[in-house]
Amino acid sequence: MKNILAVALLLISFSMNAQTENDDLNELIDWMTGSFSSADQAAKDENYYDIDLHMTPIWEGIDEEGVYLYVEQAAAESPNKPYRQRVYYIHEVDLDTYASEVYLIPNEEKYIGAWKLKDPLSDITFTDLTQKVGCTVYLEYDGFASFAGKTDGKRCQSTLRGASYATSEVAVMEGKIKSWDQGFDDLDSQVWGATAGGYLFIKE
Repeated sequence: MKNILAVALLLISFSMNAQTENDDLNELIDWMTGSFSSADQAAKDENYYDIDLHMTPIWEGIDEEGVYLYVEQAAAESPNKPYRQRVYYIHEVDLDTYASEVYLIPNEEKYIGAWKLKDPLSDITFTDLTQKVGCTVYLEYDGFASFAGKTDGKRCQSTLRGASYATSEVAVMEGKIKSWDQGFDDLDSQVWGATAGGYLFIKE
């Protein structure tokens, strides 16, 4: 009888922990999903541009371990000319740590504005994407108010504006996201990206 009770308690504990972990992932996705703007920051500091950021879930239900997001970024003055279109795959790595893998989209111009659609990117699948190896952002949950992390060292290669590699630091909070992308050359000198700190995107 004692053994049966011990097993039952163990199963209940496991179930509660699994549910908590699942809830944390769902919270992260909820905080990342939506339309965001850096307009407030740009109005206060001329070193930052007014940028729109849109993220929406795609291919829902095809993966039990994580969620795919379509991501689009553009200057507010030219929303139909985004400078970044990606797919992020968000999944758990271990307790309180989550990975945001980055993928390129084929014929991305075709999908401009796809975040507005009910079923974005429905005509392509995961196998059509190309992973940006080394550009995964690892986010750690503080158990309360934010998921924060960055890329791993110099592993994210980049050739943009003379760069050799890029880094990303991200903090995801309820109602806002802080993102700092920078490019560096072979001598570790910064060649693009904000210099004073990350962009602060407020959820609309």
